[in-house]
Amino acid sequence: MKKFFGEFKEFIMRGNVMDLAVAVIIGGAFQSIVSSLCDDVITPLIQLIISKAIGVDSIDEMTKVLNVGTIQFGHFISAIINFIIMAFIIFILVKIVNKAMAIGKKKEEEEEEATTKICPHCKSEINIEATKCPFCTSDIEE
Repeated sequence: MKKFFGEFKEFIMRGNVMDLAVAVIIGGAFQSIVSSLCDDVITPLIQLIISKAIGVDSIDEMTKVLNVGTIQFGHFISAIINFIIMAFIIFILVKIVNKAMAIGKKKEEEEEEATTKICPHCKSEINIEATKCPFCTSDIEE
């Protein structure tokens, strides 16, 4: 059971899974902006143009003749604000997940003990137990 959860954790922590989740959420939030733009701004403007073409002078008369609503800039601005808030929350969550992933990677790196060291004379990588450098033949002090 522990192995199963370990594999699940590895799957979730992969970058492409997180990217896909963020893309789906941001796409859904952006869809509401597009819908609001069409429903609350563009459609009423088109209806206003049509009402002028059929000879209706005021928006109130147009509303009665065409049975439509008024331009709702407030709804559109609200959709934009909702999108910005959603994007900010997603940004914070991704930063938290990335930090957690970085901590996990650091722990894995720390667990691996060093098997080599650098020769102080020629800067070559040598075995950690070596007392003489095989490259420059210098004595290595412990």
